[in-house]
Amino acid sequence: MLKPVPLFIGLRYVAARRRQQFISFINGFSLLGMALGVFALIVVTSVMNGFDRELKTRILSVVPHGFVEKEGGLEDWHGVAAQLGQQPHVEAVSPFVRGFALLSAGGGSHGVQFQGVDPQALRDVSTVGEHMLMGSLDTLQSRSYQIVLGRILARQLNVIPGDRVVLTLPEVVVTPAGIFPRTKRFTVAGVFSVGAQVDQSMALMHIDDAARLLRMPGRVQGLQLRFDDMNNALGRVGDYAENLGEGFSGEDWSHSQGSLFQAVKMEKTVVTLMLLIIVAVAAFNIVSALVLMVADKRSDIAVLRTLGLTSRQIMSVFVVQGSAIGILGAFIGAVLGILIALNLTEMVSWMENLLGAKIFDPRVFFVSFLPSEFRPGDAVIVLTAAVLMSLLATLFPAWRAAQIEPAEALRYE
Repeated sequence: MLKPVPLFIGLRYVAARRRQQFISFINGFSLLGMALGVFALIVVTSVMNGFDRELKTRILSVVPHGFVEKEGGLEDWHGVAAQLGQQPHVEAVSPFVRGFALLSAGGGSHGVQFQGVDPQALRDVSTVGEHMLMGSLDTLQSRSYQIVLGRILARQLNVIPGDRVVLTLPEVVVTPAGIFPRTKRFTVAGVFSVGAQVDQSMALMHIDDAARLLRMPGRVQGLQLRFDDMNNALGRVGDYAENLGEGFSGEDWSHSQGSLFQAVKMEKTVVTLMLLIIVAVAAFNIVSALVLMVADKRSDIAVLRTLGLTSRQIMSVFVVQGSAIGILGAFIGAVLGILIALNLTEMVSWMENLLGAKIFDPRVFFVSFLPSEFRPGDAVIVLTAAVLMSLLATLFPAWRAAQIEPAEALRYE
């Protein structure tokens, strides 16, 4: 016999037949459960990766990859912009002024982050101009006091281009009539739609108007940076700001938008852990199948022991049997999961065309399709977890089999 004895016997026991039909059913159910768990994990993690990619792509195409600010503002920002433009991986630089305010119209109000921008320079660091539903960024002129709103924000305030809104700053002015908050009327010049939280929280105006609101005329608050790749901004913006001198500070997109992406990452982790329960249930089924197999094969185990097999070899027989079920199920689930994950977007689109209905309504969701991005690293983690659970599930039944005494088992045979 060329095969090791425990491996040969263990693989024979996997395909239990005849008198072991119930055990065979449990083996098949365990294999199916393992395959289903691995399949679901790979597909769901790929969908979560797809949503994460779409969210980052959409937000970071509008929100700059980094910000460099100076305490007190910048007067001659062109020289600083030229220095930053020469740094590695920096593609474009644009000035900005930003603040927080309350935007009101028609009895409704909403907190926003307003940004004062140069419409021409903004095109180099942001694609918001390509996502205009109504109006244009070119209408933002100095002293025109016009404003561009996100789609969700405009809908909440029930305004369209040409309507008037009131911007209230978080500070007050003292007049003979009393203390009043600082307010300024703006005309809505346009509405943009990115398809993310930016649509609900951002308003754009000309940089000169924003500077006057914040009482810093002739100065800008800082500079926006766009990198050749968003990941190249991580860790570099702060270093570039320090090289400019005292008073400069910088932050990249992981700080300005980090809470949102951390929430998506946490959601993916929680969903993955919950779906691992399916794999754990399949592993418990392996335990049940092996316990029944050990009880049914007591006499066979005793005969093998009398033929010279050691306790460790008997234990290896059932470890091989349980592991084979788990590994085969994990492999089947991985193959099916990878195939579905790689073609899920096309499959859902085909189903939508067949049914004539949209699963993701673009008026409700920030994407109009089901994104999927398969990452080999996730599949490796899922397969490793499934194999480890299968191995651990075999240990107790295999140990019980190794404790069977030949004389006791063969006494009534």
